Amino acid sequence: MEGEITNWALRLPPLHEKHEPTPALQGSGSELGPAQPEVFGRERGRGRCCLREAMAAGSGREEPAGPGPGPGPGSELFPAQGRWGGQEPAAQIQFKILRGHSDTVSSCHFCFEDAKILSCSYDRTVKLWDVEECFPVRVLKEAHTAPISECNLTPDDRRVVTSSYDKTVKAWDMETGKMLWTVEHEGIVTSCNISCDARYVVSGSDKGNTIYIFDTMSATVVARIPGHHRSTITRCCFDPDNQRVTSVSYDKSIKLWDMIAQSTSITINEGHSNAISDCCFTSDGHYLCTASWDKSLKVWDIKRGEFQCHEPISLNQGHEGSVSSCLFSQDASLVVSGGYDKTIAIWDTDAGYKKLSLKGHWDWVTDVAISKNKEWILSASKDSTLRLWNIEKMNHIPSVIDTRKARGSKIAQCEECEKPFLWLQCSDSEITSKCVFCRLSSPLGETLPFPPSISPDV
Repeated sequence: MEGEITNWALRLPPLHEKHEPTPALQGSGSELGPAQPEVFGRERGRGRCCLREAMAAGSGREEPAGPGPGPGPGSELFPAQGRWGGQEPAAQIQFKILRGHSDTVSSCHFCFEDAKILSCSYDRTVKLWDVEECFPVRVLKEAHTAPISECNLTPDDRRVVTSSYDKTVKAWDMETGKMLWTVEHEGIVTSCNISCDARYVVSGSDKGNTIYIFDTMSATVVARIPGHHRSTITRCCFDPDNQRVTSVSYDKSIKLWDMIAQSTSITINEGHSNAISDCCFTSDGHYLCTASWDKSLKVWDIKRGEFQCHEPISLNQGHEGSVSSCLFSQDASLVVSGGYDKTIAIWDTDAGYKKLSLKGHWDWVTDVAISKNKEWILSASKDSTLRLWNIEKMNHIPSVIDTRKARGSKIAQCEECEKPFLWLQCSDSEITSKCVFCRLSSPLGETLPFPPSISPDV
């Protein structure tokens, strides 16, 4: 199995001189115990799990002693009654660990009003988890014959689509668990996404770097765009208006394909200095965030007509290695990112700085999600687990407060949209009177202050 996964791993980053990946975890799900997930602090014989406190950035968590399976229920890190330790007591960040997959967890989402979690894995299964019980209530399996690269739900949570390295995209009925249809591709399928009106599915294939768009009811291909990128497509998604398909690639470019005009409407070449791994829209479709192996994220103003005249906002110094994933919160006040440095970063979008890092995964973080109420963050990892982080009290953490104070922050009112935003003192003492979104919408002739630098240890 290890050799097989290596052959499929098209989305892995290049090896950096100073940041080499952790060796793959050995063993299978059977070695980790029964099919049900094991959770930190879980009491034996009970169906519910306890919360553990996780460390924030700079807390010095001890890394595992070497390659091997994650700790089992009888190991030192899984005492019957749970324990506190190995983290910064002041962090107050609690988490749950969801175990059940036997290989890399490639994609994760909140669904059913944040009461459930959807995940898929290189173990070729899709799992629907109950958040309260930390237990999979439905497992979709024995259909894909190779690792699943991504999963997505329709807005009503009734159907799921999955893409796989077996060169297929499949649709499933969430209530019955039955497979509805399969669309064959000519090459490995690296990404899939459902439009917000649930009418179309988009997928990206490595054969000819092709984008496919097909009808969700009939599974009929309505558009095929070969050679859309010069290299492997890492992520593709619809905008919230269902009018454009955005895709990013190893070729460092960002492309938006117009559904009505049936042509590419926007191309950003060299959007980053290394491969682009992920992209996501704000809920209103106005802004696009991209994550890259160059260790940065960028926020782009997509909706305004004079796109080429706008500079993106760069979010830097949040990860020590390649950034694998990104997602806006529902109100766009936060961006969450995951990295191959095994951490999750939480960014303040208005101020353009990293608020907090979450550490705990034993291997690369492959995907992230955030609940609608912004109280929970979900992360998926190459260590075969998902983690559910409670960030409800994040703003009361001493390190977050100290960072805000050190940067001379205050709540200001944007002079353009009149909404409150967190203002940070820039190094050149320049007063910023607009929030980040209004600054993004400003012409290039107006000075755009860069976000202040921040230490990776904060």
